[in-house]
Amino acid sequence: MSTLLKLDNVHTFIGQYHILQGVSFEAKAGEVSVLLGRNGAGKTTTLKTIMGLTPASKGIIKYAGSSIISQHTHQIASGGIGYVPEDQGIFGALTVEENLKVAMRKEDDAAKERQEYVLELFPDLKKFWKKNGGHLSGGQKQMLSMARAFVNESKLLLIDEPSKGLAPVVIEKVMEAIIEMKKQTTIILVEQNFMMASKIGDTYTLIDDGETVQSGKMSELIQNEELKRKYLGIG
Repeated sequence: MSTLLKLDNVHTFIGQYHILQGVSFEAKAGEVSVLLGRNGAGKTTTLKTIMGLTPASKGIIKYAGSSIISQHTHQIASGGIGYVPEDQGIFGALTVEENLKVAMRKEDDAAKERQEYVLELFPDLKKFWKKNGGHLSGGQKQMLSMARAFVNESKLLLIDEPSKGLAPVVIEKVMEAIIEMKKQTTIILVEQNFMMASKIGDTYTLIDDGETVQSGKMSELIQNEELKRKYLGIG
């Protein structure tokens, strides 16, 4: 499989704080790459740096073979990278329908087809089509946030903590949706729920104190009790 996104020795500051201090990993086309690590390790900042929201001060970020490290966020999004933030980023005062419409870069036949696809993935959204986003349950808000990112033709989706605060039955639905989305796009996932990450991830990257410490196949990490105990507190 070809490499769709590559980070090499990426450093990022937020104010005076040196958050990323050498993050490197690759995301292969058609795979789910999971970023793992303890709270505060730098996983969310890594996604924001890819999107240009917290610009890198040093390093290489290549998407589809071209550098995006100096691009603005809107240019990165227009290039085909979708982002589902940890706080979901939906418009509470707009209906489900309006949230999806606002998210569309183009209102063409292809976008409408993708909208129908996400409504099949998330039937709750069709059920509450005219309901304001602010009145949805936590799980429904997460579904809407993912649908908003997927309604555009994104070659790469960055999804931050999709299971956070959700009930186990809703987590199962979100997992099924991500597995289905993987058939059409490449995904980089930040996820604290190791059970979920291990079931849907093809590869992993462990980040600790802003640095990449290990990358590999998810199947290998599942068997590595020492790594899980040291960097994830599992065991």
